[in-house]
Amino acid sequence: MKFSKTSQLVLASLVGLGAASLLVGCQLVTIDYVFVANSAGTAAGSNGQIQTYAVDSQSGALRPVAKTVASGGSDPVSMALTSDYFSLYVANQGNNTVAHFGIADTGVLSPLDNVTTSQPPVSLAVNKANTYLYVLSGTTSATLTEYSLDKTGKIGAAVAQQALSLPANPGDTIVPTAVVVLSNNSGVYVSAYDQSAYNPGGTTTSTAHPGWIFGFSVDSGGALTATAGSPYQAGVKPTSMAADPTDRFVYATDFASNQIIGYTVQSGDALRFMVNGPFKTGNEPTSIAIDPRGIYMYLANSLDSTVSGYNISLPTGTPSTLVNTVSSAANTTDTNPVALAVDPALGRFVYTANYLGNSISGFRLNPDSGVLTATQATPYPTGAKPTALVIVPHGNHATQSVTP
Repeated sequence: MKFSKTSQLVLASLVGLGAASLLVGCQLVTIDYVFVANSAGTAAGSNGQIQTYAVDSQSGALRPVAKTVASGGSDPVSMALTSDYFSLYVANQGNNTVAHFGIADTGVLSPLDNVTTSQPPVSLAVNKANTYLYVLSGTTSATLTEYSLDKTGKIGAAVAQQALSLPANPGDTIVPTAVVVLSNNSGVYVSAYDQSAYNPGGTTTSTAHPGWIFGFSVDSGGALTATAGSPYQAGVKPTSMAADPTDRFVYATDFASNQIIGYTVQSGDALRFMVNGPFKTGNEPTSIAIDPRGIYMYLANSLDSTVSGYNISLPTGTPSTLVNTVSSAANTTDTNPVALAVDPALGRFVYTANYLGNSISGFRLNPDSGVLTATQATPYPTGAKPTALVIVPHGNHATQSVTP
């Protein structure tokens, strides 16, 4: 068939309009910003930095946005967010500081204030009311410090402080690893291990149980009181913790025994072992996260370079292993994942910070099955040795939630 020149021009215009519409339809729509903390170089003690990535709502692919900013110190190891996502806190272990940043709608970070800790900070958490910042610090001793936060997120004075020790073995060396706060603001939990009893490659001087979780209830004035039965046994070397959105369950990963230890939250925020636990993981689990609906749990296994997925039984809290599309319980990441987070905007993506891979790995989360599949173009390059990762929802996308 032959077309007149006029018809050809019309056809070309229609094709052009169609192509333009397709391009508009394929534009990236950001639903989240991912912030990752890493070193500016490969040398120990190099200055820390924070990089910002935007999450595409359709593919989950990451692209760098905004300017890389200094972390406020060296060797950043942990990050925490306020529940309104206006403030970001970064623990810099190299110079004993916790830095506070404001978060703009565009993902740009602005340094605001900081606090100096007496010992190297290890882990951070903010309560949902955004009134307290919990700083866990120490390398040969363990201290939990509770700082007040004003309405702008500025770090104020220390309201309470707890030195962590074992009542039956007060002279043992306690090494802290993680802190988590219940979303109802009433309970705070710290994981740690007894280096006097567990010291691979070194000597031991104690026969105490090695792994522990210390529990504290928080009163209206911020005072911390040990929960009944605290501290609680937690395997050999607990490294990370997570609490479900309904405040009924707390989980800890045991790095040395390759397992999850589950607890139910009792009256007064005391913990009780799940009778059917502990639960098997991959090798050397280092990070744990629960999706915003409280249905699925994901673990980063640092030695295997994988992510394990679990379905959470809502009545009992029992995690059951999910099977992905290749009939495996694990999903491959880049080398040595040490931090993991689930996106709060749609609950559809999971990301890991890979310490030796110098990258972020991404996965799509099927909301009906919990199965993970790799996102487009994963992994995504980062700076040297990323150690911490958090996600902030962008725009008017409501965050996912669950009610008891």
